[in-house]
Amino acid sequence: MGLRAGQGVLRRKPIEHIEEAEGPASQQLTRVLGLWQLTAIGVGGIIGAGIFTLAGTVANGKAGPAVLISFLVAGIASAAAAFSYAEFAGLIPKAGSAYTYGYAVLGEVAGWFIGWDLLLEYTAIVSVVAIGISGYFSFLLGELGVHLPAWMLGAPGTGPGHRVDLFAAVLCLLIAFLLTLGIKNAARFETLVVGLKVLVVVVVITVGFFHINTANYHPFFPFGVSGAFTGAATVFFAVFGYDAMSTAAEESTDAQRHMPKAIMYSLAISMVLYVLACLVLTGMQNYKDIDPESGFSTAFKSVGLHGLADVIAVGAIIGILTVMFTFMLGVTRVWFAMSRDGLLPKWFAKTSPTHHVPTRVTWIVGAASAAIAGFLPIGEAAELTNIGILLAFVVVCVAVIVLRYKRPELPRTFRTPGMPWVPALGVVFSLWLITFLAWQTWVRFVVWFLVGMVIYFSYSRHHSNLERAEQKGAGGEVG
Repeated sequence: MGLRAGQGVLRRKPIEHIEEAEGPASQQLTRVLGLWQLTAIGVGGIIGAGIFTLAGTVANGKAGPAVLISFLVAGIASAAAAFSYAEFAGLIPKAGSAYTYGYAVLGEVAGWFIGWDLLLEYTAIVSVVAIGISGYFSFLLGELGVHLPAWMLGAPGTGPGHRVDLFAAVLCLLIAFLLTLGIKNAARFETLVVGLKVLVVVVVITVGFFHINTANYHPFFPFGVSGAFTGAATVFFAVFGYDAMSTAAEESTDAQRHMPKAIMYSLAISMVLYVLACLVLTGMQNYKDIDPESGFSTAFKSVGLHGLADVIAVGAIIGILTVMFTFMLGVTRVWFAMSRDGLLPKWFAKTSPTHHVPTRVTWIVGAASAAIAGFLPIGEAAELTNIGILLAFVVVCVAVIVLRYKRPELPRTFRTPGMPWVPALGVVFSLWLITFLAWQTWVRFVVWFLVGMVIYFSYSRHHSNLERAEQKGAGGEVG
């Protein structure tokens, strides 16, 4: 089938053999994650700043009560990509997610650049989230009358006397430490914290429901229908996270059955909570009065529930913490998979003999994210995110179409509905969102892309497992 792998950058990993163990025992992960642990990791990655910050921001300045529509539109667009991820997760239950899918269907160079982009994107997301938590933490300490030295409260240039955001940096290292304890222990922690987060959101929705004034829903489209769609572009970044969770496929006890379900369950649970939360928020306060930064806290204060407002602030910290866990897990598994495939030095693919996790890359990612969180303002750190994830969505949606028509006989435990229109919607929406990104994001992306190109053509192409197999006469396939 096809041409020889020696054709170079278009060679791809044969799907028939991709489920087989790759490499020695020191390069293997342990399958311990069940369906609900995977779902918790997915929910942990999706629900975070979206419910506690973005909902208020978009309601106040872009969509009004139609922020509910913004989340629904973003959720539908995200689901288009989620279906594609679910089909691949059942078909190729290996670490690496979009990197592995791209490598297997579109070829080595496509897989490399998606993996290379995600290394930066996921690490930057961890850093941005850490900075956000640090801000909440400093605020809560101030409320308690505790005032820390200025030098440790923010990155240079973010305030008088600021030298480093120490709490954000330490938090990145603590998450890395948690992940080195083994995926089973780390997942138990994540499941517990996600449970607490969901409980806080449910309490907020339940209590807030009794303080809704339906008059606040009028007008429903104060910024026009276009405002709701503009808001969708903003909140889209609050409705993914399942992509990072899917990188843990190789650590699932039954990835072919559990991963597709976990992806769909995590998105469905998150969307229900998002929609209900938006109804409560815009019903409690007129959209003009909603605080763009702490919508729910101020909404509950406005009705005299000051104690619950503080609980919400704590819930926001807990909610955002789980996002850090999910995306640091994601970046370490992508790095591990790329190294095991030979595209990066195999030294990085060595796992701990006791906990069976890639501790080397975990500590490197922890240190890198700590450096970004500690010394870059949140705006500059945020500019490193988004474009790589959107491109990963494009690659996965295109790849699922290509593979469905090219290899229809492959056994699939989940099939993307509405082929090819549903994944095509994911492609169109992702490309549309890319046009909203700032020019600084494009500059950083191009620089990172060029660095990746140098590494691929000088090292990765010549050291990949497929290249070595071909030299031994084993070969591979291309498109």
